[in-house]
Amino acid sequence: MSVDGSEQPTLDLLLEIMARLRDRETGCPWDIQQDFRTIAPYTLEEAYEVVDAIERNNPADLQDELGDLLFQVVFHAQLADEAGWFDFSGVVTGICEKMIRRHPHVFGDEVIADADAQTHAWENHKQQERGSAGSVLDGVPLALPALTRAVKLGKKAARVGFDWPDINGVLAKVREELDELHAEIQRDAAPGVVAAEAGDLLFAVVNILRHAGIDPESALRLTNEKFTRRFHEVERLCGEAGGEVATTAAEILDGYWTQAKKQLG
Repeated sequence: MSVDGSEQPTLDLLLEIMARLRDRETGCPWDIQQDFRTIAPYTLEEAYEVVDAIERNNPADLQDELGDLLFQVVFHAQLADEAGWFDFSGVVTGICEKMIRRHPHVFGDEVIADADAQTHAWENHKQQERGSAGSVLDGVPLALPALTRAVKLGKKAARVGFDWPDINGVLAKVREELDELHAEIQRDAAPGVVAAEAGDLLFAVVNILRHAGIDPESALRLTNEKFTRRFHEVERLCGEAGGEVATTAAEILDGYWTQAKKQLG
């Protein structure tokens, strides 16, 4: 094993490092204690950090985060190998076979007109692999972020005609759901009822973005960042005035917020 730069690291070296970390006698105590469930949150975290590096347009961080994400795949494969289920080569074989099978227009004789047609063809291949039994909505993971899962559910339903004819229909639905949420709040409904109506409103908003071809997770991330920039400016303005947000009157904070919006957009 060499990681001193004397030779180019390979995937085999990474697999060897993983096996050493999990060695019951000479490995790392933390790595030895892990299982699929304890590692899963780290896998999600690393995937989000990859997205974050992409959003920040930082190539160096992206390279580093992709390495961390690859290590998560290797970790899960090592756990599966120890359980006698499959090993890393099985993971690679499976994805290679799937990519070839689902791209007959590249590796076979089929013709695909454009990216939209390929998306439909991809879903058809997935449906055929699952068989005819089951729901159109099958295959959307429960663990997905709620906004992303809502988009995928909407897309799958739309492929069989269960959808609004255009974005105006979704806008009307948003107004309807907002009115229903307002009514429940006004009558001081139980938290569960309000949560259900708020969820309906969020689902409708997600479908507006789906019709507009906008990813809701990306849209909300941008708004989160915008809010953060503006709030930092409000904090700065409060500090300049010799105070802080918690002790500044609401009307003054509102003025600072308006100023931050004009300055930062």
